[in-house]
Amino acid sequence: MLEGVLVDLVPYGKAFLENERRWYNSEVYFWGTAGDRAVFTRAQVERWQAERAEGAERRASTSVWFGILTKDGKPLGDIALDEMLPHHRVALIGEMIGEPEYWGGGYGTDALLLIVEYAFDWLDLRKLWLSTMGINARMQRAALKVGFREEARRRWFWYADGVWTDDVMFGLLRDEWPGRDALVERLGLRAREEV
Repeated sequence: MLEGVLVDLVPYGKAFLENERRWYNSEVYFWGTAGDRAVFTRAQVERWQAERAEGAERRASTSVWFGILTKDGKPLGDIALDEMLPHHRVALIGEMIGEPEYWGGGYGTDALLLIVEYAFDWLDLRKLWLSTMGINARMQRAALKVGFREEARRRWFWYADGVWTDDVMFGLLRDEWPGRDALVERLGLRAREEV
């Protein structure tokens, strides 16, 4: 477990799996898949979960996946290091907060700080990157707050709700990272009373 200020990163287990169908059939899926809107049956989600479980061992060398849990035990979503290339010491970060009432409250930023610290301090990675739709202002703000820099913009790359939007790519080098404690202080992240 990785302990943060507002959230902890924990193994992605049953409590998270039970929420996936609801998360996939909501606005959350639109933001997490760069504009896709779909309806998923229980059978589809259970099939994906089984396929993911079968391939977990194969992906273990290129992916690390955590559930995001509030301090009072509420599953919020997930965060992962994916497409890890050990020789190059780089990885892609993917994150999803599945509970919209927690958007904009610092929970995703806290999870991002934890995964970056883990990647740099535990896995000895050299560079991290992420990408998001040009219309996803929340993710862009979180990336910039944590120290990522915009590195590329692929124009009119994603089709979301009937309009074309850019793909914005961000990168963070280990040498640019001031450390989690410094950023927690700079951002003023503080523990909240959970209801």
